[in-house]
Amino acid sequence: MMNSENEADNASPGEPPRPADGPVPDGERAAREPGPAPARGPEAAEAGTGADTASADDATPASDAAGGPAHGTAPDSGPEGSPGPAADPPAAASGTPAEPVETDPETPTKDEAEDPGPEPAQVHHNNVYQFFNGALDARQARFGIGGAEAGGTRRRAIGRLDSGEAHALISPYVRPPCFEATCKALEDDGVVVLVGPPGVGKRSAAVKLLHEVTGGVEYVVLSPDHSLEELAGRPTFTQGYGYVLLDRLDEGTSGTADFDWRRVRDKVREKGAYLVVTTVHPVDGEPSESVRHVDWQLPDLADVVRVRLRQAGCADTLVKEAVERLPDGCRIAEAAAAAERIARGGDPERVWSEYGSSAARPVREWFAADRSLQEVAEVTTLAFVTGAGRRDFESAQILLEPHIAPAFPDVPDGAGEAPAPRPFVDRRRSLSRNALVATEDQKYDALTRTVVVFPSPQYRLWVLEELCRNHSTEYWNGVRDWLTELVRTQPDPALQMSVASGLALLARPDFGEVVRCYLTPWAQGAAGPRGQSAAAMVLWWMCLDEALGATALTLARGWAQSFDPRMRSTAAWAFSGELGVRFPTDAVKWLWHLIRRGGMRDSRAVSALADLVAILAESRQNTSVVFRALAHRVELQRPTAVTTQLKEVTFKTVMAVLTVRDLRTGRPLCAALADRQPQLDDPMGTLWAAVVCHRPLRDEALRALYDMLRALPAASDDPEPVAGRLGTAVGAELSPRERGLLGAELGKLAARRDDVIAERLVGIFLSAVLSAPSTKEAHHG
Repeated sequence: MMNSENEADNASPGEPPRPADGPVPDGERAAREPGPAPARGPEAAEAGTGADTASADDATPASDAAGGPAHGTAPDSGPEGSPGPAADPPAAASGTPAEPVETDPETPTKDEAEDPGPEPAQVHHNNVYQFFNGALDARQARFGIGGAEAGGTRRRAIGRLDSGEAHALISPYVRPPCFEATCKALEDDGVVVLVGPPGVGKRSAAVKLLHEVTGGVEYVVLSPDHSLEELAGRPTFTQGYGYVLLDRLDEGTSGTADFDWRRVRDKVREKGAYLVVTTVHPVDGEPSESVRHVDWQLPDLADVVRVRLRQAGCADTLVKEAVERLPDGCRIAEAAAAAERIARGGDPERVWSEYGSSAARPVREWFAADRSLQEVAEVTTLAFVTGAGRRDFESAQILLEPHIAPAFPDVPDGAGEAPAPRPFVDRRRSLSRNALVATEDQKYDALTRTVVVFPSPQYRLWVLEELCRNHSTEYWNGVRDWLTELVRTQPDPALQMSVASGLALLARPDFGEVVRCYLTPWAQGAAGPRGQSAAAMVLWWMCLDEALGATALTLARGWAQSFDPRMRSTAAWAFSGELGVRFPTDAVKWLWHLIRRGGMRDSRAVSALADLVAILAESRQNTSVVFRALAHRVELQRPTAVTTQLKEVTFKTVMAVLTVRDLRTGRPLCAALADRQPQLDDPMGTLWAAVVCHRPLRDEALRALYDMLRALPAASDDPEPVAGRLGTAVGAELSPRERGLLGAELGKLAARRDDVIAERLVGIFLSAVLSAPSTKEAHHG
């Protein structure tokens, strides 16, 4: 992976982040190019692609399945709507190992599910994480409505909906005609399935239905990765709770579907809970008799706008004007977003020009005319390289034109005459005449940089849709070759991110094209390590899209199951970034599958799990899912006296997670987590006790523990209670003999370092270790 720490100490707090959707200013690239990081991410794939078959440990027993009882975290789910299973699933071609069985996590406790922590400061690093930490600056890459969430909002697509989130969905809800009958079905059966395309309001409908039936007790979002069999065996449905499974994936036609649905219904009824499932997949064959499948209907969008504006206190004249100007072709989320903008003072005519058919009209009119190779190259380049400086943009366009030229043959002037040469206009002059191209001045301190953008961010999606509609396979073969060359040869992370966001948008009109021509070959290494990282970035962008989030998870899961080591490496990269932030339980589950499979020969997935902890912490998301899953696996190894490969890789992984560094400060991350997430005390105590008692890692673990305690004053305003809490948690895991050994050895290490403050904190920690009530009679070693 790209180095996460190179610029952490150099970034001033007030420095604006680079745009997420274009290359860096001309002349700055050399200074910002990341160097290779050994054995981290796809860059390390080339070094480990020999025989990499599954180890004997790959036969995962159900009790130690990838996922484990990650207490305090609910399984997660993607945003609404999925276009369906991947065309030509990447893992299916060569066969896949059996999917790991997840031990279902418990329903999240209140402190873990609802406390996102303080809003993160906005900083940037010399890697792609700069685009997903804090507020996401992606003005020319709109995914859904509000899909790129700001730093202060929840980024998980999982777990408990707090009262604020639920209220935001329920309060302005407008009921479609099918609502009452569906509510009655949920009340009678306990389970109901909402079927419909993206954009008809299934997510808000699910929460509103549960609110009507349960009276608004608690709502928990489940992962789209759950099969019917897993739902039927789920042990943690809680009485009175409402559960939502968004974007259930198509499991294919099965003769046992009705039986499986009956088992799910009976399980939910038995627990006294309620479950609403949403999906875009219509029922194949006879509909289930045991669980009602409802074709969901779009509510009246005029009512949606009217209700939201009136709740905001807008005047009747403004409400009337906004409703009258409502364009055709809007999704419910677009209508809601437009109403919010109008309520904040936006002009209705101008606001509505960016939504539905109004937004598409200028693009469609442009494509209705005959366009030259040069003009098509301009809008194609801008669709994938947006926000670039003029020189970088023109360089990318020059690379593109030869690739798509065969799709634009010269036209003869007359019978028997040679083809007329294509007219050529100076590139910069031609760009200035193109109605779909604009420039924008971006300020960086005292400098101003002019970048090439679309006149409106919405144009980008419509341009991609029109390119799909108007150009042949010959043209798209050229685009494929151009993008592959661009990704393979250009190291600029901003350029790669722009290409990735463009491909994620292209997945809306032509998902099969993106999977077959880009994601699968790039994940397999066709564009080198940079192509693997770009494929992972595409999934990061897709998981922000309300229509593609669950599908991004499905693709990453397929890569993780592949026999191809490069695809597994790409899966690890994908789960260590924004996909893991959105779906943390699934990320831990599949990264652990990769760790077990790779064993001691492959450290990529181990590094990816540590990176996931770092990015979760940087995003101010709860890291319990990782620490509790690892603590569970350590407990499973406790009775094992013989050193096995699984035991060694387990402790190696624990050590990587405990020693991961903060992305901003470079200090041990565990110090900051121990201060701001007290719910980690018990699992962190289990992990530290395990590694200090594991003899092959003892010296390294003692040094890491000392470094963590030494970092506490910088991470906490009141470090002494933190050291005491952690000492109590570690001491509870140690036998009396191991407590004495830890006290002697860690005390000597602190005395040698000649740091008075650190020595005092070590003393407080060891006093808590020695006085903690012991529950263990034997050490972990």
